[in-house]
Amino acid sequence: MAAVEALGARYLSIGQGRYPRALAELENAPPLVIAKGRVELLERQLVAIVGARNASAAACRFARGLAHDLGQEGVAVVSGLARGIDSAAHDGSLGSGTIAVIAGGIDIVYPPENKARQAEIATSGLLIAEMPPGTEPRARHFPYRNRIIAGLAAGTVVVEAAPRSGSLITARLAGEAGREVMAVPGSPLDPRAQGCNGLIRDGATLIQNAADVIEALTPIAGRVASRHAPFEHEAAPAPVEAEPDLRAAIEDLLGPAPVAVDEIVRQSGASAGAVQLVLLEVDFAGRLDRHAGGKVSLR
Repeated sequence: MAAVEALGARYLSIGQGRYPRALAELENAPPLVIAKGRVELLERQLVAIVGARNASAAACRFARGLAHDLGQEGVAVVSGLARGIDSAAHDGSLGSGTIAVIAGGIDIVYPPENKARQAEIATSGLLIAEMPPGTEPRARHFPYRNRIIAGLAAGTVVVEAAPRSGSLITARLAGEAGREVMAVPGSPLDPRAQGCNGLIRDGATLIQNAADVIEALTPIAGRVASRHAPFEHEAAPAPVEAEPDLRAAIEDLLGPAPVAVDEIVRQSGASAGAVQLVLLEVDFAGRLDRHAGGKVSLR
């Protein structure tokens, strides 16, 4: 604790203070994370942008532009401070709000060429680490880091990724957590695009610009807002229950085949918030499955 304080960082404890509510929803959420920088960024809507370390120049340019445009919409960008797409995403969102989740200790720079970038993020953005100070990153640490990236964000955008890459692990974790999975299509001749094209084939939302990201997140606005909900020490509003007739009508639209939440909103004529409330009730009852692309089905 003294080492963390000496580094100008602080602990965030699950269930208290500014610990991100969205991250706390994970079954394997870290009980403590170390944060350095603008902790208030965690109160914004968060979108993760991840991708290949050996990314093409065009993909890096796209990631940088996408991060910049999302920042102009008030969205903070989360990534893993790796080479390639991660670094480009951080560069594009440095001026508006960027969050870097690192695999080692918060005082360890990896890769070495990101020393200046990591220092700048610690000042103008936010660094997050689960490992204690002084921990050198090892291969086993990166999947743990990836779950934090996926857990923080309302949705994850994969810009370029080869099959079986770490970025696809992050996308899978995001989908398992009920978050939006999005991917940027690429040429079928480029192996670095195979992962993204496969995600889209399996139901991920195809992304071409920041407007697509915002649109994809709109149907889950109710769940995104849940990370702003108060913890136990704060006053909470009285719970709201859906009308029985509305609940029955929405449940009738569900079946074993995955359907987009926005389609349920359209067909039911109910508000997005009312639909999300009913889905949450069905989810709590253990009868709902969530799929990539913001789709749901009955178990």
